[in-house]
Amino acid sequence: MSSRMPSHSPDTPRRSARDIIEAVVANMRSNLEPLKYSTLVPSRYVVYLHPSEFARVEGILPVLQEQSMRALGEELRQLNKRPAMRRYFDRLVGGGLPVENAAGSWQVEFLADPDGELAEGDILIHSDLVLSSAEEPGAGQRTRRITTVHSGNRTSRREETFSQARTSPSKVYARLRYEDNAGPHVYDIERDSVTVGRGGIAFRADVRIDASVDVSREHARIRRDPGSGAFFIVDLSSLGTTVNGRRVPKGYDEVDGTRHENHVESPLPGGARIGLADTIYLDFEILGR
Repeated sequence: MSSRMPSHSPDTPRRSARDIIEAVVANMRSNLEPLKYSTLVPSRYVVYLHPSEFARVEGILPVLQEQSMRALGEELRQLNKRPAMRRYFDRLVGGGLPVENAAGSWQVEFLADPDGELAEGDILIHSDLVLSSAEEPGAGQRTRRITTVHSGNRTSRREETFSQARTSPSKVYARLRYEDNAGPHVYDIERDSVTVGRGGIAFRADVRIDASVDVSREHARIRRDPGSGAFFIVDLSSLGTTVNGRRVPKGYDEVDGTRHENHVESPLPGGARIGLADTIYLDFEILGR
C-alpha cells in the first residue's frame, strides 16, 4: 500500500461510525477457523483510521467500542442461528459446528494511522487468531492475521500466518549487517522467524529498513529450521529479493486481490548477501557452526 496523506477537501469521503462497526464485523466473518467440535472467531480487533478521522470519533470512542463489541456478539449469535431442519441435517452429516469467540470476550481498539498509509475515509483492521499447534517438534504457536482495508468502494484482504517460535532469547543463531538511510546496523537473529522490510500498520517487520519505497513494507522473511539449523528465505516483495546476486522465487500468489503465501522458500547459505529490490543489501552470517 503506498504512503499517502492527502489534505481534506469537501469531496473527501468520510466513513460514518456505523460503517466502521460494520467493517469490524465483516473482518470477523473473514477469519474463521474450523476445529473438530467448534469454529473459532478472533476476539481482538485493531482498527486504524486516518488521523483526521480518528480525531472526529475520538470523543465517542467508548461508545464506538461498546457498540462494535455488541455488533460482534450479535453476528456470532446469527452465525449460530440455523433453522430446525438445518440443525437436524447437520447432526446427520456431522456439520454445523457451533461458532465461538476464541477468548470468550471481545477487544476492539481504535488507533490513528502512525505511518501515513491511509487516506481519509480508509479503514484498516487487523484480527489475529491463534491456530492449532503444529505437530512438528520445536514448532511454535502459529497465528493467522487477517488484514482488511476499506478504501472508497474497494475492499482488499490480506492473510498471513506467522509463528511465535519457542526458542531461547539468549541464543544468537545468525547475524545481519546492513546500512540504510539511518546508517549502519547489526541485527542478531534469536528466533526461528524474522521479517525484513520497511514495516507499517499493515505489515510486520522485525528488521525495519529505512529506505525508499522500492523496499516493500514486508519484503522478505528469514526462517530457521529448528531441527537442522538450516536457514531459508521467503520473498514477499513487489520488486524482488536476491541471494548472492541471484533472484529468488516469489513466496506468494495473488488471487482476487488477496495475497496467499505459497510456501516457496529458498535455502540461505551461511555467508550470504541479501539484496532488497537491488537497493539495500544485508550481509547474513550463521553463528555457532
